Amino acid sequence: MSDRQAADIHAADTYAALDRWIDDHFDEQVRFLQELVRVPTDTPPGNNAPHAERTAELLATMGLQAERHAVPADAVRAAGLESITNLIVRRRYADGGPVIALNAHGDVVPPGEGWTHGPYSGEVVDGKLYGRAAAVSKCDFSTYTYAVRAVEALAQSLSQPGAPTLKGGVELHFTYDEEFGGELGPGWLLDQGLTKPDFEIAAGFSYQVVTAHNGCLQMEVTVNGVMAHAAIPDSGVDALQGATAVLNALYAQNVLYKQVRSSVTGITHPYLNVGLIQGGTNTNVIPGKVVLKLDRRMIPEENPHEVEATLHEVIRAAAATVPGVTVDIKRMLMAHALQPLAGNRPLVEALQRHGEDVFDEPIPESGTPLYTDVRLYCERGIPAVIYGAGPRTVRESNAKRADEHIVLDDLRRATKVVARTLLDLLR
Repeated sequence: MSDRQAADIHAADTYAALDRWIDDHFDEQVRFLQELVRVPTDTPPGNNAPHAERTAELLATMGLQAERHAVPADAVRAAGLESITNLIVRRRYADGGPVIALNAHGDVVPPGEGWTHGPYSGEVVDGKLYGRAAAVSKCDFSTYTYAVRAVEALAQSLSQPGAPTLKGGVELHFTYDEEFGGELGPGWLLDQGLTKPDFEIAAGFSYQVVTAHNGCLQMEVTVNGVMAHAAIPDSGVDALQGATAVLNALYAQNVLYKQVRSSVTGITHPYLNVGLIQGGTNTNVIPGKVVLKLDRRMIPEENPHEVEATLHEVIRAAAATVPGVTVDIKRMLMAHALQPLAGNRPLVEALQRHGEDVFDEPIPESGTPLYTDVRLYCERGIPAVIYGAGPRTVRESNAKRADEHIVLDDLRRATKVVARTLLDLLR
């Protein structure tokens, strides 16, 4: 037997030992996730500090001490939220290896209606765990926690010569501002100098290894008219009529966007959505004000500031077609697209190799039309990828819809893939 063959057999045995530890502790991992789902983190209103406290308590029972980093109340209120406490768990090993951050967010959109399983129940039915954030992304609190525990348990249990020696370190970043852009989550931790890892893996939502994603521009457009009695409409200026002109102009842009194609696999073209409309006071009153909130997804090839300037032009030109109407435009969010950094190859290659082995199918590298906190690491020069527990497509998990869930077998397998990847990079 050659040295290479012996090394391959030893590696396979090591990965098998990791897998066994995860299998042996999987019921415990599921209970951990259930506890996380049972503490609501609806954003808005965004009172997320209680969930961070509960998470820290649960981690402490496993011997993982979490640093609690409370974001100042003034900054939280200015962002339209109530409380944020971000968590960092630091695990340091021997010198000479990289520090790898694992980031998942606990804040989620409100559950909405149509659930057949309680949104905070953590109920397990037919191999699926149900609840808001079960798939995005409290599941990866558990994926990353148990992957780290498995790697450390393996290193501690193998005391004979040739046992894996861990070098470098791991950090768990559990944050609470993804739904509002992440600047008070990972962005705040990075800006405060509380962390500077060498690599980062961010919460996933499908089998793919994701290395690029869309950007997102969110804007609030206030269409101003003059309120008046409906019996004498000429005494007012109908803000809703102005808003209709603006809406028609915005939706016409979607036709043009289909002609702009991205070269990134998994990303198609830009698009725009008007997600909220508010205005008027009563049926017998000419509306004096209408507020539109829009979401413009930007492909990686687009310049965000040019996109914003063009939308301003489109909105103002449309409003000008209705005499007396004025508009105020406010940026709510500017999230840049994720552009892959060349240094991400060790992460990508390890995740793909182990993903193909554990899932027994090719694991592609792709982009996604979503935007996530991972961009905040890459913007600061930290190579990062998106990978965690999820189905083949986001739609399958009902993420952000009623009956969101994670297939437990997908959770188990993703934990094994992440654990194997950490072991490769830390030894």
